[in-house]
Amino acid sequence: MFVDVLLELKNKQTDQTYTYKVPTSLLKKIEIGKRVKVPFQHRELEGFILNVKKKVEGDFTIREILAVLDEESILNEELIKLGQFLKNTYLCSLSTAYATMLPKALKASLKSKKINKKYEKFLILNMPYDDALNQAKTKSQKEIIDCIEASSKLTKKEAQQISLSSVSTLLKKNIIREEQEEVYRLEDKVYVSDEKKILNTEQKNAYDAILKKLNTFHKFLLYGITGSGKTEVYMQVIEEVIKQGKTALVVVPEISLTPQFVYTFRQRFSNSVAVLHSHLSNGERYDEWRKIKRGEVKIVIGVRSAAFAPLSHLGIIIVDEEHAESYKQENTPRYNAIDVLEYRAELNQIPIVLGSATPTLERMAKSTKNLYTRLELKNRINHQALPICTIVDMKEEAKKGNLILSDALKNEIEGALSRQEQVILLLNRRGFSTTITCSNCGFTYKCPHCDITLTYHKTKNNLRCHYCGYTTYKKDFCPNCKESLNFYGYGTEKLEQLILKEFPDTKVLRMDADTTRVKNSYETMIEKFKNQEYDILLGTQMISKGLDFPKVSVVGIINADASLNIADFRSNERTFSLLSQAAGRAGRKDTVGTVVIQTYMPNNFILKCVKEQNYEKFYQYEMNLRKKLKYPPFYYLVGIKVTGMDYDLCSKEAVKVVQYLKKNVDENTIILGPTTANVFKVNNIYRFQILIKYRFDTKLMQTLKELDSLFILNHKIHLEIDINPTSV
Repeated sequence: MFVDVLLELKNKQTDQTYTYKVPTSLLKKIEIGKRVKVPFQHRELEGFILNVKKKVEGDFTIREILAVLDEESILNEELIKLGQFLKNTYLCSLSTAYATMLPKALKASLKSKKINKKYEKFLILNMPYDDALNQAKTKSQKEIIDCIEASSKLTKKEAQQISLSSVSTLLKKNIIREEQEEVYRLEDKVYVSDEKKILNTEQKNAYDAILKKLNTFHKFLLYGITGSGKTEVYMQVIEEVIKQGKTALVVVPEISLTPQFVYTFRQRFSNSVAVLHSHLSNGERYDEWRKIKRGEVKIVIGVRSAAFAPLSHLGIIIVDEEHAESYKQENTPRYNAIDVLEYRAELNQIPIVLGSATPTLERMAKSTKNLYTRLELKNRINHQALPICTIVDMKEEAKKGNLILSDALKNEIEGALSRQEQVILLLNRRGFSTTITCSNCGFTYKCPHCDITLTYHKTKNNLRCHYCGYTTYKKDFCPNCKESLNFYGYGTEKLEQLILKEFPDTKVLRMDADTTRVKNSYETMIEKFKNQEYDILLGTQMISKGLDFPKVSVVGIINADASLNIADFRSNERTFSLLSQAAGRAGRKDTVGTVVIQTYMPNNFILKCVKEQNYEKFYQYEMNLRKKLKYPPFYYLVGIKVTGMDYDLCSKEAVKVVQYLKKNVDENTIILGPTTANVFKVNNIYRFQILIKYRFDTKLMQTLKELDSLFILNHKIHLEIDINPTSV
């Protein structure tokens, strides 16, 4: 018997497999999708078996595989197809695709740290219960026997907490015995059961529509305003799917959403839920992946990478907050998880439901052409009113000395605190100050490796680059002329300091990338705020969507202009989505919601749409703009970055790329560039960008593949091709 093995090689020119002979001793272990260790040139490598055959053609020496590494197949038929989909759609190698799909412990690479299974020692009775009790001599011995009888087994640690000597004595007398069992690292908690709620008319219509398509491939767009009960629709549909003996995959955009989502689902479905996200340790992720593969859970909840969860008998896929940019991976392979999930739904002939209060323009446009079935939830559950939004002109506030907090927002915060309600403040920028400069000589702290100013973090008194991570300590005076320094701009640290000064008796919780580095910090913070241990939650965009806090009555948008001023065709859409989602956190239960939007552009059309909470008005405006400028959904995009450490060489190669494209693509395809990227230099790498706009171009994909292959062996210049980028 022979096998074709896909190896992980640095050279990604081809996805060539290598044929190896199977020694007789390993014949019974051979299966497509398993990892094997093989000799390759003068070294040993790991790879996946992608084909099994009885004979090979040709007269040449074939080496034998050295070992089969897995007891069961890692890549099933569906995952193998998903790898092919990534390769064909996003121009990556198969080995890169499979490496992306799998947890670290299961990658085909000798570099990957092997993860061991976790075992726990349990004690069980070695004789009938009555006989064991009769032989027990002490109270603690009898207590241990009773505990084992109550649950059929007891961990050795728990028994030793009762009495170390009693455990030793019972073992010596063979009254109990010790056994070792594999346990999962993520502890299963006991959740208070939550009964399903009665659906209102809109929810019931959406539920019925999805159920009718349960066993067919169908794409739904669930367009529901914030607080309209989308999650309850998801859960009741999933309940029906599970009754049919199938499983469900639920994908959310942010790790911060996962704890609340998992808690809500486990209240309904107990511990039949597995989680997958990047804050799990390698061991935890390994355990969860195997738990899913073994069919021990019915529901998987996770972020982007959960799109590759090895679920069998998949019955439905749900994508919450489908508008989120985090579904797009920014490094190779640059895949969009929603595209992968739609392909997976088609493979399994099941429905996929994309939910959002602010759907992407592309998907809303497709729903108007019936490429998605649009289901609408236009009202909040229990007829709760949407929050009242107010726009505050910060130019007028600045005249009064209010540079960060307006009088209107201060009054709303004070009112909420006096009513023992909670407040959320959104400022999508972390750190203390964004720029530190000297007014005397003009010196500004900049990253020596990137084309960007350093952000000051006061808690650690350091200046940090948010692109490459470079860090240096701030000096008290200008390093050039020794004059005092000026601080400009502000982030969440400075806002926290100001809030504590304005409201000294208030408990403030800051949630951003700096405060959530510690494991399980998301869960802890969200739980504490929900339990009203804090009065004010302030943070970046991670607090803006999907979270449900019953006591939040006021939401403040501190700097609404930040995302509007970014040079990107999606800046309007991002701003509308971010602010609308943040506003939706207010008044979700019994409290009346109030939203204060602070801006230096009070007449901006997008902000007015947010104030009116009018998605349809925004949609029509933005679609008209996109059509004129030839952007999605009217045109498809491909982004190309030419990067390298040599500025001149990088510039010349970027020009060559454009010339090659113009010669080989359709004449109606638009090629823009090369230009320097928005952040021109990152980590000493210069970046030039090219943008391709097209509607129909049969030559384009082949041309991109040829371009990619031309740069594979070029160690000085790197080509990054991004199909349908979310930003340019």
